[in-house]
Amino acid sequence: MPSIFQHDIEVPRSAIDANSHVNNVSYVQWMQDAAVMHSSAQGLDAAAYRRLEASWVVRSHQITYLAPAFAGDTIEVRTWVANLKRSRSLRKFLFVRAGDGKEIARAQTEWVYVDAAGGRPCSIPPEVSSAFTLVSPDEEP
Repeated sequence: MPSIFQHDIEVPRSAIDANSHVNNVSYVQWMQDAAVMHSSAQGLDAAAYRRLEASWVVRSHQITYLAPAFAGDTIEVRTWVANLKRSRSLRKFLFVRAGDGKEIARAQTEWVYVDAAGGRPCSIPPEVSSAFTLVSPDEEP
């Protein structure tokens, strides 16, 4: 599995806001969806995390919007893991409009690995950390 995961989205009309372009809330949803799909593709789906009795929760999101996207556009959502620390991970995203190759947004999410029972941060186990290949800044798209 490549270290940079890609998922394509055709922008639905329901993602369009009063300004006639994709609403910022849609990007956050797409980030979460891509992160979950990437994890599942690496063998860590919801059932795997239940067995590990742990989960990921978001600590923060940061999004920089570079160009608008519109209903019907196909958006390539690329995501990768930039770092894994004791109980945290930084995941980055690039949104590209497939039709013209235009970067429309860059984003990142800091995730915290937590114990499912108590919700407290816990150490990321080797079976989780070894599932992802870290992408260094000079390897990023």
